[in-house]
Amino acid sequence: MTRGRCLWLVAIGLLLIAPNALADLPIMTVTESDGEQKVSVTLQILVLMTLLTLLPSFAIMMTAFTRIIVVFAILRQAIGLQQTPSNQILVGLALFLTIFVMLPVFEEVNALAIEPYMAEEMAPADALKAASEPIRQFMLAQTRESDLDMFVRISGAEQVTSPDEVGFFVLVPAFMTSELKTAFQIGFMLFVPFLVIDMVVASVLMSMGMMMLSPLIISLPFKIMLFVLVDGWVMIMGTLASSFGTLL
Repeated sequence: MTRGRCLWLVAIGLLLIAPNALADLPIMTVTESDGEQKVSVTLQILVLMTLLTLLPSFAIMMTAFTRIIVVFAILRQAIGLQQTPSNQILVGLALFLTIFVMLPVFEEVNALAIEPYMAEEMAPADALKAASEPIRQFMLAQTRESDLDMFVRISGAEQVTSPDEVGFFVLVPAFMTSELKTAFQIGFMLFVPFLVIDMVVASVLMSMGMMMLSPLIISLPFKIMLFVLVDGWVMIMGTLASSFGTLL
C-alpha cells in the first residue's frame, strides 16, 4: 500500500470518528443551579480565547493608545526622520505610556470585575458589565459632545437625555473621532517650530544662491539639536499624559 493511500485511509477514519468524539465533549452544556443557568467551562474558555484575539483592537479603540501613537508619528515626520525612532520603538513607547495613563482605569476594572469573578462571586455577564463601566467613563471623559451628538443622530437612536444613556457601540466611534482630532491638534502644535526652521534654512539657502541643495539636509541637524535642547521627549510625554487630565 502506498503512502498516499495510507493518508487517505487515516483521513477517512478521522472523519468517521470525529463526530462521535465531538458529541461526547461538553461544549454546550448548560446546568441550572439555584434558578440560574451556567455555561460549561469549555464554552467559557472558547469565549475567552475569542476575546483574546480581539484584545489588540480593544487596546487601540478604547484606550489612550490612538492619540499617543498618532502624535509620535507626526513628531517623527515633523523632525524629518523617516525611520528613527523605528516603528517598534514608537509602538513600545506608546504602549507603556498607555498603561501609565490607563492604570487607574485598569485598577478599577480589577477591583470591580476581575477579582470578584476569580473569587466566583460574580457571573461572567455581570463581570463583563462591571468591567465596561470604568472604560465607558474614561471614553466619555475624552469624547467631545459634538462628536457624540453626531453619532447619536446618525445611529437613529431615541432621544438621549444624558451621555450615560449612549450605547457602547455609539460611544466607541465618537471616542475614536475625538481622539484623532485631539492628536492632530497636538501634532499641529509640534509641527510649527520645525516648520519655521525649515523656512528659515530654505530662505538662507536661496539668498546664497544654493538652490540645488536640499534644505532638509541642512535643517535636520538644527531640528534635532532644538529638540534635544528643550528636552523634547520629556515635554512630549508630559503633554500627552496630562492631556488625559480627568484621570491624573
